[in-house]
Amino acid sequence: MNKIRKGDEVIVLTGRDKGKRGVVASRVDADHLIVDGVNVVKKHAKPNPMKGTTGGVVDKTMPIHQSNVAIFNAASGKADRVGIKLLDDGKKVRVYKSTGEEIKA
Repeated sequence: MNKIRKGDEVIVLTGRDKGKRGVVASRVDADHLIVDGVNVVKKHAKPNPMKGTTGGVVDKTMPIHQSNVAIFNAASGKADRVGIKLLDDGKKVRVYKSTGEEIKA
């Protein structure tokens, strides 16, 4: 079970974008996430008339490692860790470590 999923609000812990918050747009692989507004770089793009794209400098969101982000707890206003709790009916749910309340997905 992934502790950080698509749609979760996260906060960056380390690096150039430390302190920024964003929503997870997608998972690239098992360890990397794409977070909206975080780790944005300038890329030089060649024009491609076949696809109808113009050339120039474009902003692109690059993946960030999941160890460099933490889930944002709106109740406390701070970063939090994720735990997994087993319910009585056998289902697993994600919970905030600090408060123990369930993370709404």
